[in-house]
Amino acid sequence: MIIVNSLMAALHHIFAFTLAAELVYEFVAYRKGLTVAEARRIQRVDLVYGISAGLLIAVGLLRVYFFEKGPNYYFANHVFWTKMALFAIVALLSVYPTIRYIKWNPMLAENKMPEVPEKEYKNIRVLLWLEMIGLLLILFAAPMMARGIGFN
Repeated sequence: MIIVNSLMAALHHIFAFTLAAELVYEFVAYRKGLTVAEARRIQRVDLVYGISAGLLIAVGLLRVYFFEKGPNYYFANHVFWTKMALFAIVALLSVYPTIRYIKWNPMLAENKMPEVPEKEYKNIRVLLWLEMIGLLLILFAAPMMARGIGFN
C-alpha cells in the first residue's frame, strides 16, 4: 500500500506542478500585441491548465477517499476546506479567460489575431493576477494541512 500511496502522491504533485507551470506561462505570455502563434500557444497552455486541474481533482479525491489518511482526517481539518475553497475560486476565476481564448478561434482560423478590447485585456490581466495569488495561497495551505495544522 505504501507504493500505491507514493504513486498517488507523485501523480498529485505532477498535476499540481503542471497546473502551476501552465498558469505561470499564461500569466507571463498574455500581453498586448500577441501574434497568432502566441495566441494559439496560450490556448493550448490554457487547455493543459484545465486538464491538469481536472486530473488534480480526480487524484486528490482518490487520495482523500482511498489513500493516505482517509476522509475523516481531511474533512475535520479547516485548512483542507480553505485549500478546497481557494481551488474552487481559482477555477472560477479561470473561466472568463478560457471563454475569451476560445472566442479567438474564428479569427485564428483565418490566421488573424483578434482585437482584444482594452477593458477585456485589463479584466483578463486582473483575473490572471488573482489566479496567481490564489495558487500561492494554496501552496501555503497544502503543507500546513499535510502536517495536521487546522484541526479544531
